[in-house]
Amino acid sequence: MSVPRAISDVARDLGLAASDLVPVGANVAKVRLDALQRPARGEGATVLVSAMTPSRYGEGKTLTSIALSMALNALGKRTVVCLREPSLGPVFGKKGGGTGGGRAQVVPADDINLHFTGDLHAVTAANNLLAALIDNELHFNGTARFDPNRISWQRVLDVNDRALRRIVTGLGVGSVPRESGFDITAASEVMAVLCLAQSLSDLEARLAKIVIGRARSGDFVTAGELSAAAAMTALLKNALLPNLVQTSEGTPALIHGGPFANIAHGCSSVLATRLGTHYADRVVTEAGFGFDLGGEKFLHIKHRAGGPWPRCVVLVISLRALRVQGGAKTSKAAEADAAALERGLANLEHHLSTVGAFGLRAVVAVNVFDHDIEEDLARVEAHCRGLGVPVARHRGHALGSEGTLDLARRVEEVIAEGSTQPVALYELEDEYEDKLRAIARTVYGADDVRLSAEARRRLKRYKKYGYTGLPICMAKTPLSLSDDPSKVGRPRGFDITVQNTRLSAGAGFLVALLGEVQTMPGLPRQPAAFGVRMEGDRIRGLMQND
Repeated sequence: MSVPRAISDVARDLGLAASDLVPVGANVAKVRLDALQRPARGEGATVLVSAMTPSRYGEGKTLTSIALSMALNALGKRTVVCLREPSLGPVFGKKGGGTGGGRAQVVPADDINLHFTGDLHAVTAANNLLAALIDNELHFNGTARFDPNRISWQRVLDVNDRALRRIVTGLGVGSVPRESGFDITAASEVMAVLCLAQSLSDLEARLAKIVIGRARSGDFVTAGELSAAAAMTALLKNALLPNLVQTSEGTPALIHGGPFANIAHGCSSVLATRLGTHYADRVVTEAGFGFDLGGEKFLHIKHRAGGPWPRCVVLVISLRALRVQGGAKTSKAAEADAAALERGLANLEHHLSTVGAFGLRAVVAVNVFDHDIEEDLARVEAHCRGLGVPVARHRGHALGSEGTLDLARRVEEVIAEGSTQPVALYELEDEYEDKLRAIARTVYGADDVRLSAEARRRLKRYKKYGYTGLPICMAKTPLSLSDDPSKVGRPRGFDITVQNTRLSAGAGFLVALLGEVQTMPGLPRQPAAFGVRMEGDRIRGLMQND
């Protein structure tokens, strides 16, 4: 890996001046929002990187995004990659670090994977300040403003800790005991607000709209009514600024915001992508998990909040993921089961159909691993070509931009075909039940949607108090198109069940909770944290196989 370039030189590639930067150490800088006030200098064609339904270990969307951005730069296109900030939950949990790998990384990787510029800590602090103000209100004023049993706001922490999912607070003298819990920081509405806000004033206005509970009368109570929004904004002032770093080959990278896609909207900040489209010819950005989660939310939520409409969608696949979706049960079977590979292609076909339903064109990117079999790779390529879909292998991990040039060329061919008009599967004024049904039928391939009695009651209540016209943010398993992780491939003949809903009025969407999804994940039996150690002054073990 080459020595990192001076961050001022990386900024200069995009046309940013030294005065636009707020340095954070030697190799990281925040970008002032004033940079968006100057005339745009880039074509701003956006490439959305998503994936087929992944295995539990992911299929390399972040790595592919990084490698593709470097390859597009190598083809002479001024390119920036826009990514989410890693959460400590996955870093110390199952997946390890979120900065790519091999010769396709963003650097400084250790800093980015750990505390970075403190954005996630700021989100945690702002979220928990609001929680403290709620309990302070109960302490001094009792239940005059809140019904303690109807407080919906929870504390957050940026690690996986299942023991905190349900807790009792207020056991001290003079406090009001009540049941509550913790979410992971990436699932906080404050994180979503940060990622969708377009200015400091917009940030404060959104924070003020956050619903934190209900009064005994049944009315919703907001953070604004508790006079919390201004102080929360002060905590988030610097966190609102996008972070500029670079890839292992010196390509500019804007890494900002970190919502999960299975329990939140799964996209980096609107401000980061706006900055990218303002200054670059090509903006490569990813959306979490498969296209049924991050991709759908990018198009229905982030785009509507001011994000760009993609010129091309890249669907990342691997032979491993195809076999897992084809029913292979073990890692050994996932390397050799040809029948499972064939069955798994149905999952890819469904995601390609969904991309087409949005009026978008896709390129399939086959992330190649050393143990992959040539005959299987050729079979997958032939299948994609038979569908009329461009396909390219890439070896970004091993070869960086050099191993990703074919993919970059296929992407450029799609971009050259011209832009498409935005297509939505539902309109904002549609009934919530119809929005849920539109996503379930088209994106998941479900027959219908079932709502629990509690979900129906909550939807009725939201409508009563004027909370209509919001997009839907689905929270479900990333391991299946359905809400059941055991249903792999392209399930048929199933309904999805909305167990409950959450109103995220500040973020501007309604969360629908499907299946057994948890907003505070737990650690696996062998957490990645067991492999993290210091070797001299160097941190090792943050990435898989390190």
